[in-house]
Amino acid sequence: MRIGQGYDSHRFDEGRPLVLGGVPIPGHSGLAGHSDGDAVAHAVIDALLGAVGAGSIGSHFPPSDPKWAGADSMDLLARTLRILERRNYQVVNVDVTVVCESPRIDVVAPAMRERLGEVLGIGPDYVSVKGKTNEGMGWIGAGEGLAVYAVALVDSMEGGAGILSPL
Repeated sequence: MRIGQGYDSHRFDEGRPLVLGGVPIPGHSGLAGHSDGDAVAHAVIDALLGAVGAGSIGSHFPPSDPKWAGADSMDLLARTLRILERRNYQVVNVDVTVVCESPRIDVVAPAMRERLGEVLGIGPDYVSVKGKTNEGMGWIGAGEGLAVYAVALVDSMEGGAGILSPL
C-alpha cells in the first residue's frame, strides 16, 4: 500500500462556472485555470500520482499544452487512473478537504463523493469530502479563492491486501 498527498488552489473567476469534484455548483463564481479549474479533481490527481511516484498533474497535463485548455478534470482523473493501472495499482480510498468561505461544501459533498467514486471505480464510502473555512483569514478568508488538500491510499493489484479483503 502507498499513500500520496495532493494540493491545489485557484482564484475565483466570475466568468467561469464552478465545478468541484466533477459537480457543477450554480450561483457561484468558478475557478481560474487552464482546464475547467476543478481544484478538487486536481488535488486528487496529484495525490494519486504521488502515491505511485508518477510525478504531478503538471507533468502529465501541462498548462503550457493547448490540448488541455478547458479540459474536463474528470477526464484527467480517468486518465490518471489508467496511469495507476499501468503501474499495477488500484485506488483504495481518497480523503479531500476543501478550504473556502463559500460555497458550503457540506451541501455538495455527497454528490462529489458519488462522482469521484464513479470515476475512480470505488464506492462513495471510500471517498471523503469535507469543507473547512479559513475563519476569515488570508486570501481564502477574503473570498478570493479556495484551496484543496487530498490524501489517497492505493494498493498493488499484485498480491496486495486488495480493497475487498477483510482486515
